[in-house]
Amino acid sequence: MKQKIFPATLISFLFFAVSCNAQQTNLSVDEFEKAIAQKNIQLLDVRTPGEYQSGHLKNTLQADWNNPAEFKERVKALDKSKPVYTYCLSGARSNAATKWLIQNGFTAYNLQGGITAWKSAGKPVEGLTPVKQISMKEYLEKIPQDKTVLVDFSAVWCPPCKAMEPVIDSLEHQYGNKFLIVKIDGGTQTGICKELNVEAFPTFLLYKNGKETWRKQGMATTKEFLSVL
Repeated sequence: MKQKIFPATLISFLFFAVSCNAQQTNLSVDEFEKAIAQKNIQLLDVRTPGEYQSGHLKNTLQADWNNPAEFKERVKALDKSKPVYTYCLSGARSNAATKWLIQNGFTAYNLQGGITAWKSAGKPVEGLTPVKQISMKEYLEKIPQDKTVLVDFSAVWCPPCKAMEPVIDSLEHQYGNKFLIVKIDGGTQTGICKELNVEAFPTFLLYKNGKETWRKQGMATTKEFLSVL
């Protein structure tokens, strides 16, 4: 009789353990706030860019869960050794994103109730203040005719852009006397991005003699940059 009961008991125990583990991925507002105050964490807003600009948590990266291709491309730049804390408007999209992240090797947690619950609890939210848009004339003035210029279109909330920062900084430090690096915040300078057909971040444009000679969307290696510079 004991041999028949033991497997059933074991299965029940495992089911309970898995259920508890699944529930622990959903954190209350206070639990979430305490968790993201730690060092070496990654905070991910899985709403649309428009929603993000209407108000977001401090130091948040952004990847739209409703855009599967964009989401998967951006999370490639996240560090699997660091936990990811996700949120959306009410918690549904970020819950789905959390499950996907866990299935793909990340440690991830979801803000239960989303940013709506966060605001209701009186927690701080940052909004993007209006930024003066640069004109095409002002943009071209940043590109001297007599220099090789690498323009870096990035956004502060873009995971691949964050991952590219050490590469760009290294290029500037080692070879800055040979070419000029111009950085444009594509997250706020939406007008010039539209004019230049910059549709994703990061995007790199190379100019020689004032003319665009090369363009790369997405991450690139130092070797790739040097081959065209």
